Amino acid sequence: MRSSIPQIKLILQNNRTIKLCVRQCSVIGDETKLKICFLLRHYPELSVTTIAELVGTSVSNASHSLYKLRTARFVKLRKEGRMLLVVLSAS
Repeated sequence: MRSSIPQIKLILQNNRTIKLCVRQCSVIGDETKLKICFLLRHYPELSVTTIAELVGTSVSNASHSLYKLRTARFVKLRKEGRMLLVVLSAS
């Protein structure tokens, strides 16, 4: 085992899954983003306006939080006509 330590360290250092996990965990450390994830878990499709109203924040702040969640692959956007709906990502 001792001789494997440098190899294991290299694997951990270059592991994309671990790096994605770190990014995602740092993203949801915000109360607004956690509330959004909670809402989308229980109500699978919501508009940005509805999310802002339910969370108790501005549409601008909700949009910014959703951008961060989308970048971290927590949510996806789906367009239905002129309305933009937010859904949790499957991955």
